[in-house]
Amino acid sequence: MTDPSLLSVSPTPSTVALSEKDSSLDHFVWAITQAADDRKAEDIVVLKVTDVSYLADYFVIVSGFSRAQVRAIAGSIEEKAEKDYDRKPRQPSGKDDGSWILQDYGNVIVHIFMPTERSFYNLEAFWSHAERISLEDLDPQKTH
Repeated sequence: MTDPSLLSVSPTPSTVALSEKDSSLDHFVWAITQAADDRKAEDIVVLKVTDVSYLADYFVIVSGFSRAQVRAIAGSIEEKAEKDYDRKPRQPSGKDDGSWILQDYGNVIVHIFMPTERSFYNLEAFWSHAERISLEDLDPQKTH
């Protein structure tokens, strides 16, 4: 007979109810968008994918117009995440090529694209059933 205690699974950080971590997670996502904006990222989109994907709670999708800018945006986000939140991306990919850099922070996945790659992969359409979050709604300085 199986021990019932072995059947219990502890929740991982990404499966803990969002109500427990909404505020700090929203601040982290806001900080990512601001770090991207500091490097002149364009078309910043935040998708809340909690209800439609097990991969993450949020996707942040941004564009840069040169490989150097895409790398600079990625560097700015990494620096902000590590300095202010003590978080590093898991196995970031795409830095060598610089046309699409992916940063996986567990519950937040950041996609930094050149326009051609962003148009080709069209993640906004692929995840169109996810909730699109306005940057204003994430701004901790605004009253909600």
